[in-house]
Amino acid sequence: MNINGVLNGVAAVLPIFVSQKSGHIITISSVAGLKSYPGGAVYGGTKWFVRDFMEVLRMESALEGTNIRTAAMYPAAINTELLLQITHKEAAEQLSNVYNQYSISADRVANVIAFAISQPEDTNINEFTMGPTSQPW
Repeated sequence: MNINGVLNGVAAVLPIFVSQKSGHIITISSVAGLKSYPGGAVYGGTKWFVRDFMEVLRMESALEGTNIRTAAMYPAAINTELLLQITHKEAAEQLSNVYNQYSISADRVANVIAFAISQPEDTNINEFTMGPTSQPW
């Protein structure tokens, strides 16, 4: 899902963005796309894919003159439905402990996305990492 969701989303908007020679694609990755964690090889690998894919997409768009901007967001402990989706009991408990201590609201991510979108068309912000100030990750 981490890879297919991004690929499907890009496939849906790419023809429009190419024809209008502009657009902005923003993905939500994870700090696991920047940092490695024991037990997180598969999840982290999918998030590393998102990082590379978004940057290559921007580069190829620049080469083709289609001017598509891309950005990848790397949130840490953000209050979302993530914990409800984890089926591995130990992993769910471990993450719950982290989130109970450190998590911040999702509107913090929205603020960063709004900033990235607000930049002029000739300016691309590739990446943002965000998370709780108190989280020692």
